[in-house]
Amino acid sequence: MKKFTILFATGVIAAMFSCNPLKVKELTDPNNPSEASVTNNASRRQIQFLVTGLEQRHKGYVTNICQAWNTFGREIWYLNASDPRFQTDWLGQAGRLPDAAYFGFGATGGGSYAAPYQAIKQGLVLIDAANNSGSLSAQEKRAVAGFAKTIMAYQYLIPANWLYENGIRTDISDPLKPGPVRSYTAALGFIDSLLTAGYEDLNNAGSVFPFTLTAGFNGFNNIDGLKRLNKAITARVAIYRKDWQGALNALNLSFMNLTGSLNAGPAHTFGAPPDGFNPMFYVLDANINTIIVVHPSVLADATPGDARVAAKFHQRATPVTVTTDATPLVGTHQDKRWATNTAPMPFIKNEELILIKAEAHAQLNQTTDAVNAINIIRTAANIGNYAGATTQAALINEILYQRRYSLWAEPWGHRWIDARRYDRLNTIPTSFDLGTIFRQFPRPQAEINWDLYAGG
Repeated sequence: MKKFTILFATGVIAAMFSCNPLKVKELTDPNNPSEASVTNNASRRQIQFLVTGLEQRHKGYVTNICQAWNTFGREIWYLNASDPRFQTDWLGQAGRLPDAAYFGFGATGGGSYAAPYQAIKQGLVLIDAANNSGSLSAQEKRAVAGFAKTIMAYQYLIPANWLYENGIRTDISDPLKPGPVRSYTAALGFIDSLLTAGYEDLNNAGSVFPFTLTAGFNGFNNIDGLKRLNKAITARVAIYRKDWQGALNALNLSFMNLTGSLNAGPAHTFGAPPDGFNPMFYVLDANINTIIVVHPSVLADATPGDARVAAKFHQRATPVTVTTDATPLVGTHQDKRWATNTAPMPFIKNEELILIKAEAHAQLNQTTDAVNAINIIRTAANIGNYAGATTQAALINEILYQRRYSLWAEPWGHRWIDARRYDRLNTIPTSFDLGTIFRQFPRPQAEINWDLYAGG
């Protein structure tokens, strides 16, 4: 009995010290858990969190690209009476040119540089977590890797096109030992290889994607759908690389459908907080002086009767005017593509793929195929079949014109990139704003400092 009493007392004392209600278990930043907490035998639930996080990161660029890059290509003006930099700096007025410190203006460098790399890092963590998890089968691990690499490739294209000839880093697996800066050409080659690797993963992933994606991926939330998305992005990369046959090969495996809806494709979804609203939505005719408006040249150059003009542009009851150092900017039309502030926004769609097909055929002097693809776009726009010259130069002119209206103000800055890759930046009009057309942007000051002082 005495022995039992001693053991009981010892147990109570031990329990008191091990479960002290006054002692709080130490947690290291519970709102931002370490990578190790998910890369060491993560549960299926943790992998799902990482998948959802990657999809959320995937749209981090949208606001910036829609506003800034589409301004650079004079698809829109982002009028902002409260902050003149959205006019003076983004339009290059009074000779303003971006330098390395330009990235300090977070509204520009954030979505074009920081946000894409955050998404890429999220993808790397997701792949590591899946590979080190005992809860996933081999096929499920390949499915996760294929999805992640496809999204990462899309994200790498953003800083690559932002910095262009100034190059980007492609190896960021160790943030304290990033890889060297690589040229635009080398970066595109890397992105193409990443897409190839992602497609190979998806080829070995069975048929069912094992985790949940948002409604924006409806139709693409299985392995076959993700493979078709992968090849659609590959086709976009191919025309940047001038790999015309490669673009056609990718299109044949993508979701391109010559008789399908031109708007078909995966989309970014939006919602109320903690999600974000669609950044391109503005109430029609709202009495505001911060708004995205249609660039006057887009209105002036439109083909009479073009259905895209009626579908996308709304003439305001009262124009919006913002005065800048150079000249007043007057917006007469606003974007009317989005019915609500939660409307999804496609990030690559069938219409673009058909235009890529037309461009690749034109570059390969496959005239009939190029004209047939052009006519699909023209017929949908109610402007009749193409009746112009069929020389390669004439067809490219036509395709670039159709891209200008079919892909107007999408979250990619298509016109700015298109004009640059065809050496036509000087054709983008500046007479309406007395500004400058930028070719590219410098590496951010933090990157320069890293190479100077940290041995990057």
